[in-house]
Amino acid sequence: MPTPLAAALLRARSDEAPGPDLPHRPAAGPALRGLPVPLALDPLLRHSLAGGRRRPVPSAGALHPVRVRLLAGTGSGVPPGEYAYDPRTHRLHPIGPAPRPAPPGAFAVVGVAPEATVAHYRHRAWPLTLLDAGHAVASLIAAGAPAYCLDLAADGLPAADPPRAVGAGDVLAETAGAVPLAVVRLTRTGILSAWPRRAAHGRAGAAHRPADPRHPDLAQARHALSLVAAAGSRHGTWRTVPSRAPLSVVLRRRSAPLTTLAAATRPDDDALGQVLATARAAAAGGPRWYVAVGGDRPGLLAARTRGAAGLRTVATGPVLPTLAAWAAGQGWLARTGAVLLAVGCPTGAPPARIRRDHLLAGYGVGHAQLAATALGLSARPVGSWQCADLGAAIGGPAGDGWVLHALAVGAPPPRRRPAPAPDTSRRDGPVVPGPRTAEEHHAA
Repeated sequence: MPTPLAAALLRARSDEAPGPDLPHRPAAGPALRGLPVPLALDPLLRHSLAGGRRRPVPSAGALHPVRVRLLAGTGSGVPPGEYAYDPRTHRLHPIGPAPRPAPPGAFAVVGVAPEATVAHYRHRAWPLTLLDAGHAVASLIAAGAPAYCLDLAADGLPAADPPRAVGAGDVLAETAGAVPLAVVRLTRTGILSAWPRRAAHGRAGAAHRPADPRHPDLAQARHALSLVAAAGSRHGTWRTVPSRAPLSVVLRRRSAPLTTLAAATRPDDDALGQVLATARAAAAGGPRWYVAVGGDRPGLLAARTRGAAGLRTVATGPVLPTLAAWAAGQGWLARTGAVLLAVGCPTGAPPARIRRDHLLAGYGVGHAQLAATALGLSARPVGSWQCADLGAAIGGPAGDGWVLHALAVGAPPPRRRPAPAPDTSRRDGPVVPGPRTAEEHHAA
């Protein structure tokens, strides 16, 4: 008998089609003017999270469930305290005091309010919000944040107090109800432990209920997210970032249209190797990474072992059509240039592993997209995967290697492309089976 969390993950990965969209309405409240983002933090937040439906950070269905709460101490440019960040207006809204004496520096607590995503993707939504949180952390790091933590347990964070009155502004209510998943240090100095720690459970979601909390899909998503948020370390593992993409690359990053990627060609192996290496380095300790390619030599590639440069063939066969069937019936994937895959989180994984692999999948794909942009490639994250047991498809044990996230990448088609010579060489390795019939439905 699987645990409730394992059952929720199995259901999210199944081919069960989502039902119709649930009614969803953000919490109503008066318009809040808020405070301007201080100069020291302005470019960081503007280049990473700010905007309406179109933002610098990818999100499944452009629904943007990520909510950011700032812990601002001395030297942050605003009076010390806790603030809700509104990416639509790029302003801060006070939600609580800072400890006395206030510590130096500023932190961003990255959480998710799953209601809008659940309203559209239903039972598939909650893993997508984990991927979105990983992308948000990657975006903050790319814009200049120096350090991050993905495994701090929720009870190690100061809880967000609910607004004084229900309906006191949707930004405040959504931020108070968000489930915390990661923390990013926004300044060069700062110690998170200097902030008071009080239990974050029991009130989450109480202030913001834009969808009926009694609906089983929303209740299941909230419960699953609370379990993975509680898993982790009391103090967390902090990672610093030795290097980052140039700002010009960050500003150019965009998710390519489907029509562009459907007409794209396979990038050369050097470019694919760089994209793959970027994801592996960014998400060390997380999922395994592969590249699926089509063309005259279709198959599955991985990095060479023991530090050798280049790619090696893991399997041969029609892998792109198989991925198109697994990715909620997104047929365009069968015609794109290549697909970077994050694979892991086996069936029955504990909450900490579910959290780690999904957050690092989003984080790694976020950095891989920047690498693709720097190389002049088109790229688009792909987050919704059903029955995608890649490990079993290439001869491994069932349930050990699920596709968690992906990045479709492609080079512009050449003006003239001669017909390739038939490949008669013998290649070793298992053969990826062809796609199964899959009903088309909602996809990230």
